[in-house]
Amino acid sequence: MEDLVESILDYIRSDYTDYAIMINGEWGSGKTHFWNNKIRKKIESMQLNGKRYTAIYMSLYGISNLEEISKKIFIETTQLMDKNLRKFMDSNEQKTIPEYAKTGLDMANFFGVTQNGDKVDYSDFFSTEDKVLCFDDLERANVDVIDILGYINNFVEHDHIKTIIICNEKELSTKLKSSNLEMKTFIATYLLDKQGELNRADKPMVEKIQEKIEHVFDKANDYDRIKEKLIGETFEYEPKFDYIINGILMRYENDPDLIRFSRENAKLIISTFERSGTRNLRILKHALNDFKKIFDMVNKNYPNTSHRIMQTMLIFTIAISFEIKAGKVTKNKFMNIKDNEEYKSILVSSRVLMDNRQFYIKEFDSNYYYNFKSDFRFFKFIEYYVRTRIFDMKIFKQDMETIRNTVDTENLPGYKRLLTEEYWKIADDEFDGIIKSIIEEIKEGNLQLIDIVKIYGYFSYFSRKHLIDYDIKTLKNIFFNGMNLASLKSKYCEDVEGELAKIAVEEFSEDMDEILKHFHSLNNQLLDKQYQELAEKIFKCIPMKMEQFYELFDRYCMEIPIFKYYDSYQLFQRISCASNEDIVLIKEKLIMRAEKYPKQIEGEIANIKLLKQVMDDYLKDKETTIKVVMLREFSKDLGYILGKYKPTFLPRKEEKQVVEEEQE
Repeated sequence: MEDLVESILDYIRSDYTDYAIMINGEWGSGKTHFWNNKIRKKIESMQLNGKRYTAIYMSLYGISNLEEISKKIFIETTQLMDKNLRKFMDSNEQKTIPEYAKTGLDMANFFGVTQNGDKVDYSDFFSTEDKVLCFDDLERANVDVIDILGYINNFVEHDHIKTIIICNEKELSTKLKSSNLEMKTFIATYLLDKQGELNRADKPMVEKIQEKIEHVFDKANDYDRIKEKLIGETFEYEPKFDYIINGILMRYENDPDLIRFSRENAKLIISTFERSGTRNLRILKHALNDFKKIFDMVNKNYPNTSHRIMQTMLIFTIAISFEIKAGKVTKNKFMNIKDNEEYKSILVSSRVLMDNRQFYIKEFDSNYYYNFKSDFRFFKFIEYYVRTRIFDMKIFKQDMETIRNTVDTENLPGYKRLLTEEYWKIADDEFDGIIKSIIEEIKEGNLQLIDIVKIYGYFSYFSRKHLIDYDIKTLKNIFFNGMNLASLKSKYCEDVEGELAKIAVEEFSEDMDEILKHFHSLNNQLLDKQYQELAEKIFKCIPMKMEQFYELFDRYCMEIPIFKYYDSYQLFQRISCASNEDIVLIKEKLIMRAEKYPKQIEGEIANIKLLKQVMDDYLKDKETTIKVVMLREFSKDLGYILGKYKPTFLPRKEEKQVVEEEQE
């Protein structure tokens, strides 16, 4: 970097130049910072031939005409003529007048007489040997680049003023080619048509149009020609990012915890920045500023969060910032991912499905988490914060509670450590304490039933390997009693095989069979309890909340024997109070279920039979009304449903009764 500084200063020192120099670099890479802190200071400290140089800096960002450039130069130079203004700026170490201040200054001060009564010294307008012009953001001007370079050429070729142009040539090239593209395409197509070239099949149409656009509108060639005339040297600005990033971190010196963490993970910051594929330090600064907010909130609300989780948050904050802000990806790539579990499921499915979003997420993960292992790699609250600038406390707490209860092993209860990490990773001096804490949790029945079963698999293995002092008989007594207590507040486990597959031991012993048998018995009771609660919730909707009944029934009850779990007498009372239309709709749903899912709902057949009997008893000797007719049809269709099960599921006595009822 010092070699680059010296090369630029050599240009300034040259006695005679009729060319400008260019500093080329990517957006956000620190070119302007390099000018202000490295080049400008050294230029203004130079003294050649008895004169001290003055650097005049102008950003071309948003400039819409050449007159605005002239005004900017005038304002920047006339500040040097006013003694009072110069004295004020020197005492406050101000190098330029802020844009806001310029609008507030009395413009008469710049046109004619200064505030102290001095006349303008016109000799300053003719003094060019001690001036250095710097034009920044060339590619961001709203004026034709060719016109701007021609304008700058007046200073360079005729006045021999040392001139430095700072730009991003890659973006400049894109701008030259893409400006007014629709108009260029229309004119190119028109010309091809007039020349009889449009319908000829010698070349693809797109290629023909592109060639015609380049031939007629090739401003890139014009740019190359004027650049060759104006620019004597082009310097590529490629900063040493590790040095610059360390400088960026200096802004957090007043936060000792953050600066210590940042310095410890400087290599992580640099590697993540490099993996972004950009050289945009501006985005990195914003990302680190966002991480300061995240770091402070985590330490305030969850002070014992592990170092590994904080490192992962740092990587994710930087990565998601570059992906969203560098224009590499549209925001909805991450918007619809609700949590870390969904993120991981996308990674798994991306191996077999050729979905663009899944492929992108896989690439994102492989790139930024290369050689960095962490179970929790997606933080919804960070993604939402970077994308919307809103720090959502609800999402933050959801993420942090999930982390604390699943992967943050430094804060996990002993039983969760055993279930979520390989047991051999537990330190020897921690092992006995974790075993004792788990035994206490089991004795109190504080764990989920399936977790107790999985833990028994470990404890049985530990006992056989003499890692714990409990024999198998004692263990079984403790675990049987614990399972009985746990079943009072546990939830039904649906994927038993999947949960048992998570037990990371070599093999199960025979004593595991007894535990599993008891578990299945208790788990089935939990399923019955779950269905009873569901049945109570759903059937209570009849007859007053029928829309809710239909929605819940369709969603939850089509493939489960829900009638097994509700009293048939109460159910009939509710049905009989429903409207005639609803009686028909309920009946049709029952027929459809029986035809589509006969095996799944066979467990409710006894209650269906009882419901039919209750209905028939009620209908005996009833005067005929529309509702009575509807209920009789309902009963008849219940007989049809029962008939579907008579060959397989009904005893012979019941089968005979159903046949007789159908004949009636």
